[in-house]
Amino acid sequence: MMPGLVAEKDGGLVFPIKVLPRSSVNAVVGLQDGALKIKLKAPPVGGAANKMCIQFLAKTLKLPNSSIKILSGETGRTKQIMVRPREEGSKKELARLRKIIEELAV
Repeated sequence: MMPGLVAEKDGGLVFPIKVLPRSSVNAVVGLQDGALKIKLKAPPVGGAANKMCIQFLAKTLKLPNSSIKILSGETGRTKQIMVRPREEGSKKELARLRKIIEELAV
């Protein structure tokens, strides 16, 4: 687990990811340069990788796609992700999401 990987901001959690598009699988494969490294099948064309990234993270975190937002890095491989809990202001849900994200980094 990397200390400081996940930050709380505006009622949600923010964390960096590094995307490897055109991979053979959709999977989290650890950490790289202080960011969660995610392999995605989609190509980085026409927003396909960004769309798949949101879908993959939503499925992994058991949230609707609308709870995941790319804050920055839409055209690059390194992105900042915002995750909002289903229940606004739910400390329990934020703690659950933080735990899952930090466990993915192991």
